[in-house]
Amino acid sequence: MNETRQNDKVSVFWFRRDLRLEDNTGLNEALDSGRHILPIFIFDEEILKELPSDDARVTFIYETLFKLDRQLKEWGSSLKVYKGSPLEVWKKIIQEHEIEAVFTNRDYEPYAISRDASIEELLTKKGISFKTFKDQVIFEGNEVLKDDGKPYHVFTPYKNKWLRTFGESGLEIGQAPGQRVSGHNSKAHFLQQKSEFPTMQVLGFKEASIKVRPYDLSCAAAYEKNRDYPSIDGTSHLGPHLRFGTVSVRKIIKSLNPAHEVFQSELIWREFFMQILFHYPRVVNENFKKKYDGIVWRNNEEEFDKWCRGETGYALVDAGMRELNTTGHMHNRVRMITAGFLCKHLLIDWRWGESYFARKLLDYELSSNNGNWQWSAGTGCDAAPYFRIFNPMSQLKKFDKEKRYVRKWISELETDAYPEPMVDHKMARERALEAYKTGMERY
Repeated sequence: MNETRQNDKVSVFWFRRDLRLEDNTGLNEALDSGRHILPIFIFDEEILKELPSDDARVTFIYETLFKLDRQLKEWGSSLKVYKGSPLEVWKKIIQEHEIEAVFTNRDYEPYAISRDASIEELLTKKGISFKTFKDQVIFEGNEVLKDDGKPYHVFTPYKNKWLRTFGESGLEIGQAPGQRVSGHNSKAHFLQQKSEFPTMQVLGFKEASIKVRPYDLSCAAAYEKNRDYPSIDGTSHLGPHLRFGTVSVRKIIKSLNPAHEVFQSELIWREFFMQILFHYPRVVNENFKKKYDGIVWRNNEEEFDKWCRGETGYALVDAGMRELNTTGHMHNRVRMITAGFLCKHLLIDWRWGESYFARKLLDYELSSNNGNWQWSAGTGCDAAPYFRIFNPMSQLKKFDKEKRYVRKWISELETDAYPEPMVDHKMARERALEAYKTGMERY
């Protein structure tokens, strides 16, 4: 008998932004469904076509999937890996297996919503149910709303409602298949089949030189004290792990205590921006606040290239950009300063910067990247007011007084090789204020 055809129908679990076996909502639901589960992953060519073959995030996904496959093989199963257009891949999977249901965890980005709708339509026509579950967030877009049923636009009241709702939720964490005690060995519920795990070369990938660091929550207690000082390694590096689901957000939230309030707030900001994107998908390409649509951006390409390379003559901006280009990471305080500099000192459209960060950040997540760039530009929800323009020199004196951070990333600092500031702060500030004011009047 062809091993891809089973007498008994199977169900499929589709891994996406949930690359773990522990506390995986959709996977646990699949394992409890009574069918043997075929676990799959699809490298989506619609996404890959925008990325270089040695993208660090793709390498991280590949390495994580390899570990998952190795664990599944210990249980007599394996991870089936595909590459292509998801719709075409699913047509192939349907031909290979007698499928009763497909289980997966929800994704809230506009492309993912559209993709899933087309997959569900295909499956439904074949009599296959498509079951989706909440997993990458504590609360989805419609679960934390104002009393009038409308979404929040301001963070603090959203956070307060989030905390109240969380306190009433009785959050539970699901166990890994090998740890569960639901009366059966859920490991045995994986389809007993061995698929060969493809090499990076077969998939058309090259191993990246940049690596994703393990996350570390030991910083959480001192996060409020240390988070603004880029020379201190005081951040968790949790972002990529939440982005790709190598750890569950429930586990992270459950591990925190009242002393970690500021760190917890950062996780709530993540969900705030997710619900903004869910309710207002137009923000991907548009200003959240339309009154800023009249701004005329200078969009000087030569100046943009200097910003990208970290050659603006402002040390904190340049160090941040060089850290990003070298490691795929940038300190949070420095992200604010570099973004604000691009939008307000250079009057370059926030969409240019958002796109550059999207290509470089290991923890790139559309909702947070978009939300934070619009915050910096003043065009977003709960944004910094347009007249708040960071002075990169005073920020350096305040947060990197001894220049430990900037010296780490700018070897030629304080030599003749380091450029003079490309724009005068006072002039740039006045120019930005005028451009924003005129833009609002024009709108």
